[in-house]
This record gives sequence, structure tokens and C-alpha cells, in this order.
Amino acid sequence: MEQQDATLDGTDAGRAGAAPDDLPLPPGPDGLPLVDNTFQFLDDVWAFYDALAEHGDVVSYGVGGYDFVTLLHPEHVERVLVGEPDRFRKGDIQRQSGIEFLERGLLLSEGEAWRRQRGTLQPMFYRERVESFGEPMVEEAVAAVGSWDDGAVLEPQSAFSELTLRILARTLVGADFGEEYGVVREAAEAIQAKSDAGALSSFLPHWLPAPRNRRFRGATAAFDDLVGGLIQERRDTGGDEHADLLSTLVAAGEAPDGPSEKEMRDQLMTFLFAGHETSSLALTYVVYALTQHPEVAEGLREEVDGALDGSTPTVGVLPDLTYTERVIRETLRLYPPAYVMFRRTTEDVAFGGYRVPAGTELTLPAFRLHTDPRFWDDPEAFDPSRWEGSREDVPEYAYFPFGGGPRHCIGMRFAMLELKLLLATVVQRARFDLVSDPDLAFEPAATLQPRDPIRVRVRHR
Repeated sequence: MEQQDATLDGTDAGRAGAAPDDLPLPPGPDGLPLVDNTFQFLDDVWAFYDALAEHGDVVSYGVGGYDFVTLLHPEHVERVLVGEPDRFRKGDIQRQSGIEFLERGLLLSEGEAWRRQRGTLQPMFYRERVESFGEPMVEEAVAAVGSWDDGAVLEPQSAFSELTLRILARTLVGADFGEEYGVVREAAEAIQAKSDAGALSSFLPHWLPAPRNRRFRGATAAFDDLVGGLIQERRDTGGDEHADLLSTLVAAGEAPDGPSEKEMRDQLMTFLFAGHETSSLALTYVVYALTQHPEVAEGLREEVDGALDGSTPTVGVLPDLTYTERVIRETLRLYPPAYVMFRRTTEDVAFGGYRVPAGTELTLPAFRLHTDPRFWDDPEAFDPSRWEGSREDVPEYAYFPFGGGPRHCIGMRFAMLELKLLLATVVQRARFDLVSDPDLAFEPAATLQPRDPIRVRVRHR
């Protein structure tokens, strides 16, 4: 692998301290007066990011009234997420992106409030606790696959969205949404529409009476009412028989310094939205990849059939599903649901010999770094074998589907367990043929969405 261009210059990316005033600002594409690069960005988001890379690893641009700097080297990403996280906070752009109604949840909270929340919630995601969810995960997956008619055309994103939401409801909330599943799904779709970076409306305040904003407000209000009802019902019935996220929040809320009603609602909505949306997308992209790479699908079936020998998947068999894990990791590399992360500088800082002013929105584009040819051989190829061995030649933060540092995804262990168990269950029972367009295009929403629905024909095994 060619690495000579993959090292930073003499201005170390990890150097601490305030940025010297005499450092130049980062380069970037020319913009127009008042609107900067907004129309270039809206015209084609992906082509715009491709063009940014031509300016180097630290690139400035302006969109929608915000000043951005995108960081295109793993060492810069590591510094932001791991090395000096207190100098980089969640920025305004995330609060403007369709998830601002979750402002007091774990995803957007800051400082002491975030540390308190993380400490309260972390025990729910310890290994032993997460592994106890394996059985209900598989039970729900078996039921879902059993409901698919042989030969029927299926939209996997919709099917997996319902499946992963049912799993979250059962394991973390102790509830069955039943017909109210649609409330959560409509909220998720409204959030995606509101946060579509390729639409000018995504940069408008949510209170303006634009069609997407009206849909967003109505859908998230219904979602909030649903979650509020869950909290009140748990208070009324008592949570002693439950050891789930909902009971943890309700119990914490009884303390004098515990979470407020708003914080509890935001917390539950954060987990229900982010938890089911990202996992369902990952499974959708796995299925798509399997239809495009029959040799990978065959290798996956051979491993699953050999490891399970006709039995239902369990947590205990996961160590034998090494190829399954590689397929998942490769899917998250090429199709990361959390395709971009944002932070905001709290003071002037230096990156790669450039001064980045305080208040700048930093863009950490996983979708670019995951396919950077400086760090990956044949980066556009779907190749699970690249995950064999130690990967010592690939910088750690050339791949960060779950973020990193103290604010890494709290549900990472839950997500990986779920993806492996669900994929093994599905592959054991079904195979798929793609019936939609094989040329996959994407929408840059809150998560990496397929532009057009992926459709497959289900064949029972």
C-alpha cells in the first residue's frame, strides 16, 4: 500500500496549545459573496466533498451561513475525538440538522450533564448485560423472517427498521409498540427529510412554516407523546420487575439531582431513533452487498450453516462467526450509517499548519476516510478479507463507524451483537435477489440513506 502521502507535515496534528495568530487559514474552494459555497454544496453533496479533498487534509468552506473545516486525515480525527475532546464540542450544525429536539439526550448534551448521563446509562451496556439481550434478539429475528412470504419482494430497510425497533422496545424499554410502531417510524422519516443536507430547507430554523418543518414538528411531537406515556406508565406500575433502560431513567429521576422529565424523554427518543435507524441501515446494506457479491454470500452461508448445524443462533456461537463479523465491518466501511460527524472548536486551534478559528464547525467525514486510497488497498471494492489479521498498516481512525474517544457510541457493543445475531439468523433462513437498481446512490440525511428504496426478492432456504 502506498503510504508516502499519508503522513502529516511538520506541523504535528496532535500538538496541543492555542494556534499561533500568524498561521494561515485553511485553503478551500472559491465561493460567492454572501452564500459562500452553499449552492455548490446543494448541487451535489458527494461531488462537493470529493472536490474538497483536492485542497488537502484541512479544508475550509462555507454553507448555509456556517463556517466549516473538514478534516481528512486520521490523526486529525483522532485528535478531535480522543486526544483533546474538551476543546471540540457538539456544534450548532447538529442541533440544526433535525435532531435538535433531542438536545438533552446523550447524543447532544455536553460537559457535566453528559458525564452524569453517561455514568447513569453505561451499566446498561456492559458486556454481561448486552449478552443477555441475545435471546430476545434472535426470537424477534426468527419471527420476522418467518413472516416474509417465499418469493415476495421486500424492502429490507423497512423490514429491518421494524425488527430492530421491536428489539429495542423489548430489551431497553420493556414494551410492545404494536400499532404505535408507525409513530416512531414516521418520526424517523421526518428527521431524515429535515436533515437532508442536499436540501436548502435543512439549513432553515425548524420553526419556519416550511413543509418539511411542519411534518417534522408534528411527527416528533407524536413521538414525544408516545415516550412520555411510556415513562408515566412505568412510574404508575413501578419498575422493580424491570431491569431496563426505562426503569433506570425513572429511578434516576426520583433523585433530587436526577434527570428532568424533558431529559428522560430526550434520552429515550435518542436510543429509540438512533438505535434502530443505524442498525436497520447496516443490515440493509449488508443484504445489498450480498446480492452484488455472490461469492461473499456463499462464504457467509457456509460459515453460518457450519457453525449452527441447524440450531438457532446464540451468543455462545459468535466466536465461530469470524467471516460474518468481517462482512459486517466491511459493510460499515463502505456504507457507514453515521457517515459524518460534527464538532465545534471552542478556541482557536492548529491543524496541519493552519489556524482554525474558535466557533468553526468541524466535519469528520467517515465516508471519505473509509475509502481513502492512502490507507486502503482497492478502497471501493467490497472485500471482507481485508479484515483478516491485525491491519497494522491502517491508521486507527481511518475507520470510525462508531466514533471514538469518551463520546464513542455507547451502544456499540449492543449494535455489533445485534448485527451478528440477526445476520446469522437471516442468512440461515433466507437468500435474496436484488430487483431494484444495482447502482446505489445515497441521500446525505441524518444517516446515510439510499436515494431510492432497495428491493429484494426473498427466497426461503
